[in-house]
Amino acid sequence: MSKKIVIVGAVALGPKVACRVKRTDPTAEVILIDREKYISYGGCGIPYYVSGDVSDSSDLMKTSFHMVRDDYFFTNCKDVKVMTGTEVVEIDRKSKKVKIVSKGKEDWLDYDKLVLGTGCRVRDIGIKGLDLKNVYGVGKLQDAIDIKSAITAGEVSKAVVVGAGFIGLEMAEALADMWGIETSVIEIADQVMPGFVGKEMAKIAMTEMEENEVKFYLGEKVTALEGDGSVKKVVTDKREIETDLVIMAPGVVPNSELAKKAGLATGPFDAILVNDRLETSDPDIYSGGDCVAIKNLVSGQWGYFPLGSMANRQGRVIGSNITGSNSQFKGGVGSFVVKIFDGCLCGAGLNLDNALKAGFDAVSVQICQLDRAHFYPEKDLIYLELVVERGTRRVLGIQGYGANGDATVGRINAVAVILDKGATIDDVSNLEIAYSPPFASAMDIINALGNVADNLLNEQFRPIGSKEFEKYWEKIKSGEVALIDCRAEKDARPYVEKYPAFWKSIPQDELKKRIEEVPKDKEIVLVCNTGVRSYEAQINLNELGYEKNVSVQGGVAFLKKYGFDL
Repeated sequence: MSKKIVIVGAVALGPKVACRVKRTDPTAEVILIDREKYISYGGCGIPYYVSGDVSDSSDLMKTSFHMVRDDYFFTNCKDVKVMTGTEVVEIDRKSKKVKIVSKGKEDWLDYDKLVLGTGCRVRDIGIKGLDLKNVYGVGKLQDAIDIKSAITAGEVSKAVVVGAGFIGLEMAEALADMWGIETSVIEIADQVMPGFVGKEMAKIAMTEMEENEVKFYLGEKVTALEGDGSVKKVVTDKREIETDLVIMAPGVVPNSELAKKAGLATGPFDAILVNDRLETSDPDIYSGGDCVAIKNLVSGQWGYFPLGSMANRQGRVIGSNITGSNSQFKGGVGSFVVKIFDGCLCGAGLNLDNALKAGFDAVSVQICQLDRAHFYPEKDLIYLELVVERGTRRVLGIQGYGANGDATVGRINAVAVILDKGATIDDVSNLEIAYSPPFASAMDIINALGNVADNLLNEQFRPIGSKEFEKYWEKIKSGEVALIDCRAEKDARPYVEKYPAFWKSIPQDELKKRIEEVPKDKEIVLVCNTGVRSYEAQINLNELGYEKNVSVQGGVAFLKKYGFDL
């Protein structure tokens, strides 16, 4: 007798489960249910449809061989029954039935196995005005279609994005870059991408967006949206901003209400809890995607990763297990990437704040280095941060920014795959990276990053980051702290001329013979272009007894990318 599989939710996880089940058990009866009109689309592509990079909304629903994944596709190509415009409102676990509502009519469907792929929704921040025209979330394809329609109709010259996470930054770029819309981003935290990257990497990404005319208001709380029919104003606890369009992106929360109502176990993040087989607390009900919590393979604690890539991989595991396999999904490290105009911001594992909150004795190091051999004519800088645990030397996370997106993401992915294996600094220092001058350096930036962390933990390196340099700056200008530029004189000259009172040039290769020019009674800040020569200078000074010194991580290049006005 064939199994009857009912799948609730048909965007990412649900269709993957349905297709996997039919491939492994063609006799199974599979019913795919969704309350929306559009199904099986690439939700992460929504900002790129709004921007115009993806020309037609149907492109987000197409297979790689250009078939639209609609009702007809699933019915005729996959032998899957599709019920759109239908909501599952109740689960009777004892009778193994679900109550559905479609066009106002109720009915019951029985199941042998049930799959919950109910996804997530935009966080409700409890403000009035969300029902005004031209106020949108971006959780559904219909939202994207409506946003683009409003823009192309000429209704929008100013826009406000509420939230500076993944979707918020991507939507801000889409509006400002392709349409030239005056775009502002409001974020309640004191940085963009809170919870994902450290403050230095966040500031680099924000600076890049500001240079492309996106305005940011950090540390502000939106209190209301105002307008007469259509939105005209966003009110925060500090200001009022005129607007024609509002994108609500203050984060997402799991759609777990149906599961909770059925008595299934939920936990942190208010998400559905699942085991390694992606079974809920009821072995006949599976769940995955944006509505579940899974194990964070770095911290060992529960994690929440609402990512389309995660949902697709989980869908295959669920489909396999429903049809008799014993596939496992052990968890994730939370790898991510966000396009920032011509560059990208990406990471995997824990940032420093999250590592400390998880109870690790953690520190981080930063570096910038060329993505290819220094002698190769075409090259870009990559900016990376590595988070490590002191005693064990374990690597806990990595974040990065770079103009060459492929090169930057490639470095992040190289480390991401070893994070769940207890990788140490030594593993990163010796990580084997394919080398050829057009693609990498002989000592790749990843290896150099591991070496910098090794130097820090071995107390051979006393660094400060860009944020700390800001604190030193006033003391440097007042003469309380000395600054030495360790680059060649011609590179340092513009800064010496701009700041003759305190910007001292002593190239690293001349430091020992000019040691009498180094003050003995002051703390010394060492700086060069990317941090390599200032580190060498630090070793020289230590050898000569000048141990009260710090080296600027990433040097002038990092400071300038950070947005520090030198």
